[in-house]
Amino acid sequence: MDRRKVLKGAGLAAAAGAVSSPALAQAQPEIRWRMSSAYPKSLDTLFGAGEMIAKRVAAATDNKFQIQVFAAGEIVGALQTLDATQNGTVECSYTLSSFFIGKDPTFMFETSVPWGMNVRQHNAWMHYGGGLDLVREFTKDYNIYPIPAGQTGAQMGGWFRKEIKSIADLQGLKMRIAGMGGQIMQKLGVVPQVLAAGDIYPALERGTLDAVEFSGPHDDEKLGFVKVAQYYYYPGFWEGGAQPSLYVNMSKWNELPANYKAILEAACAEANAMCVAKYDAQNADAIRRLVGQGVQLRPFPRDVMEQSYKEAYKLYNEIAASNPKFKKVYDSWNAFREKELTWFRIAELPFDYFVNQQQGQPR
Repeated sequence: MDRRKVLKGAGLAAAAGAVSSPALAQAQPEIRWRMSSAYPKSLDTLFGAGEMIAKRVAAATDNKFQIQVFAAGEIVGALQTLDATQNGTVECSYTLSSFFIGKDPTFMFETSVPWGMNVRQHNAWMHYGGGLDLVREFTKDYNIYPIPAGQTGAQMGGWFRKEIKSIADLQGLKMRIAGMGGQIMQKLGVVPQVLAAGDIYPALERGTLDAVEFSGPHDDEKLGFVKVAQYYYYPGFWEGGAQPSLYVNMSKWNELPANYKAILEAACAEANAMCVAKYDAQNADAIRRLVGQGVQLRPFPRDVMEQSYKEAYKLYNEIAASNPKFKKVYDSWNAFREKELTWFRIAELPFDYFVNQQQGQPR
């Protein structure tokens, strides 16, 4: 064996290896994006989910792909995030599709459907029931590529200045409530108002609003509603689980290298899982603190629940009869929901019901 040839070959291989790694890194473009969040920094879980995505993307690309996160109002307001992303004012936004049902009620399905599916059922439909494909087909018309990027879990029904004993007590009540839930509550006599998170407390404090719904105990505590309203109702039947998304400008999405796309989607998937886990942990503590401050927890009266359920599905059928885009998504969603309810009724619900019955019993 010619020792010199062996050493020469090994030297060439080592040199090639030394060059290939930096060369590969240099081949990756440096990209700087801005993300406009629909939430203020005080809402650490929702605003924080956007920050989590940005940190993961930067870490996975050796800081080649960086996303700077801006709170609501720093670039555009919470309710302008879709327009800002669509027209390229920002490359992406962390937002809630239900803010935009005024443009088309089909936006409802991506976030949540009143009296619809819970978190697990919604995720199942989105990822294994064709829901995400249908949503992306719909948002193409808005120059948007959506990526699921969070979950709140079932929300509370909101804060009321007076006790609600029946539907009659809702008549003329001015309530901050976003999305399709506002349209349903309007049919029960409520006057719905859509306000961004930062504008809600002042309106409730001044009496411009009689009631507000926002999220759950952790966020609601941070927003200070306990200081100006006594009655805290449940459940928030308009959001059995609310999914925020990362909205990406379609042109900017198409420009990304394939590995950057994969990294961004993986970061969003992590945020989707971690967001609801964090809420489940935080809400349990926050509700105890709120009750300790004198909050009066109340379930919605039975007639409110039953009538709102009827009005919800009546409304969906009316919209589907005149909106082909809505009908296409609704048909898929409704069929999947029926299957999921049957399965959950067999195993999940009996398990949860029995375990909850045993709470406080000697073990």
